[in-house]
Amino acid sequence: MSYMRSLKCRECGKEYPKEALHVCELCFGPLEVNYEYDRIKEALTRHAIEKREPNMWRYKELLPLDGDPSVGAQVGFTPLVRAKNLGKALGVKELYIKNDAVNFPTLSFKDRVVSVAISRARELGFQIVACASTGNLANSVAANAAACGMESYVFIPHDLEQSKVLGTLVYGATVVSIKGTYDEVNRLCSEIAGKYGWAFVNINIRPYYAEGSKTFGYEIAEQLGWKLPKHIIVPMAGGSLITKISKAFKEFQKLGFVKQTDTRIYGAQAAGCSPIINAVKEGSELIRPVKPNTIAKSLAIGNPADGYYSAKVIRESGGWGESVSDEEIIASMKLLAETEGIFAETAGGVTLGVTKKLIEQGRIPKDESIVVCVTGNGLKTQEALHGKLNEVTVINSRLAEFDELVKANGKEYALKA
Repeated sequence: MSYMRSLKCRECGKEYPKEALHVCELCFGPLEVNYEYDRIKEALTRHAIEKREPNMWRYKELLPLDGDPSVGAQVGFTPLVRAKNLGKALGVKELYIKNDAVNFPTLSFKDRVVSVAISRARELGFQIVACASTGNLANSVAANAAACGMESYVFIPHDLEQSKVLGTLVYGATVVSIKGTYDEVNRLCSEIAGKYGWAFVNINIRPYYAEGSKTFGYEIAEQLGWKLPKHIIVPMAGGSLITKISKAFKEFQKLGFVKQTDTRIYGAQAAGCSPIINAVKEGSELIRPVKPNTIAKSLAIGNPADGYYSAKVIRESGGWGESVSDEEIIASMKLLAETEGIFAETAGGVTLGVTKKLIEQGRIPKDESIVVCVTGNGLKTQEALHGKLNEVTVINSRLAEFDELVKANGKEYALKA
């Protein structure tokens, strides 16, 4: 049973049928899914959610499908890790990592949005699915399309990390590398979507696709014992995720699942591509496009589609935004790995680096609950760490040589009597 009422323009409020539409014909504002919350409130309870399988579909009444998902049945409900070691290193009392680096099947939060998008595309009768991507979305579209027998086309910038390219090709997708930035890739894809009529998950299917991100927020609230955190730090590329986490928290409050909490929401970007952060700091509603130059390629969108709305979420929540250098990104990736055993991709380094900076600035208090969003796996961006880690120590298979190594390291160990 579907609880979708319509698609609705964010700007003028005009409603549209639940089809493959994404832009208002009157004001050109973006469309999003409009739900019948009164019916959802009658049908869904916290107890009902808790009895369901541990995946994102435990919140199915709040997702935009007419029936059951046709792909991605095991996506979601990733760990919320109480990060005591990292918290100690940062000097904070209550720190959590929401770890989508282990999401199924392609190790990023994009599996959430893609499983919704492809399931909806199939309901609408599409045969071919496609996307413009900075990497993680490419992996997820290719994998999930393969799982349900759909043909897929993936369009990427020419300088994408090779591990992400390989992680797309392996599923049999047609991968097209474009000589240009992500924004140029996206413009081309908009033309292709109009001419060929394919289901582009982040273009004509975008209203449904974006709703999958809400499950990231739902899970945090449930895993905290049906509470919202006081502070949450979110990486931003196109800006959609941060707006949908905010929407998820508001929906849970509207349904009475959590108490009203003034959660402050913070945006994180790389210094080499920070158009949303620039607007937040300037107090401007205008998002000025930039040309990306950062190792955090998954966040390298210079003209973010949801930039205006993400900056608005930050401001209205009382949060803030910061950016970090490539050097800070690498240092934060290493810190997270060394303290919590979590290998995040460069976007995770951005989010943690910004968290560290906000704590040092005093913008985030040290005695309140903090959630750091990790959205992708470090195995996908290993190139960023080449030459930045300790070298492997090579010795011959002789105990005496190992003894010399221990002595050279200046460590003493209790030896067996």
